[in-house]
Amino acid sequence: MSPRLQRVLASAGLGSRRSCENLIREGRVTVDGRVAELGSSVDPARETILVDGVPIQLEALEYWVLNKPKGVVSTAKDPQGRRTVVDCVPTAARIFPVGRLDVDTTGVLLLTNDGELAYRLLHPSFGVEKEYEAVVVGRLTEATAAHLAQGIELEDGVTAPALVEVKSANSGRSELRLRIHEGKNRQVRRMLETVGHPVVQLHRARFGSLLDDGLTVGEARPLSAEEVERLRGLVHVSSESVGSSHENGMNHET
Repeated sequence: MSPRLQRVLASAGLGSRRSCENLIREGRVTVDGRVAELGSSVDPARETILVDGVPIQLEALEYWVLNKPKGVVSTAKDPQGRRTVVDCVPTAARIFPVGRLDVDTTGVLLLTNDGELAYRLLHPSFGVEKEYEAVVVGRLTEATAAHLAQGIELEDGVTAPALVEVKSANSGRSELRLRIHEGKNRQVRRMLETVGHPVVQLHRARFGSLLDDGLTVGEARPLSAEEVERLRGLVHVSSESVGSSHENGMNHET
């Protein structure tokens, strides 16, 4: 079965599936000389696809996991010239981060050029779970942990139920493990600040099925074929891809 046009465009590194849908709606995409229609299926091996009159270039799909260091921004480019997460990954492909970690947060971040997978991993309907380890100011009680687990009212709405474990607590600081499946901006930090325990240190230990095991802070590695399939299974993406991935997952020297 031929893939949808927006998926092909996303796999060519032209942005998320939603932004590629906008390209089609705006009439900027043609297939064999005809203005494309949203939702149409295409065969990129046999049909000529142009965006703004320029042929698309399909890239091999790449999937990387980075243990993001502190002080690095979660964007592909930064107008202020700061180091980005893309700078941390040894590839020339046009990859982008799937979601964001704020500049002071470390931990697991997926980077890829697979727009379809990225779109689904971030879509709230799939509820992909993220696990964080936090150090906060003050002694956080079990009652406060239960309050966090039930949901906290923030300026952009009440958070969904979370799993919260207090690993240790004393008068000066507490260590927590939190599991959430939402992606509100700076959500964990805002939740903890709202209950009176500002974050001192925050690390994401897991994103979906991806762990930080074996990765030092600042280190990136390509995903294996099995890891990619587990991520696809989480969000029900077909294993048949538009771009061609490397044999045995991602065989890059790191």
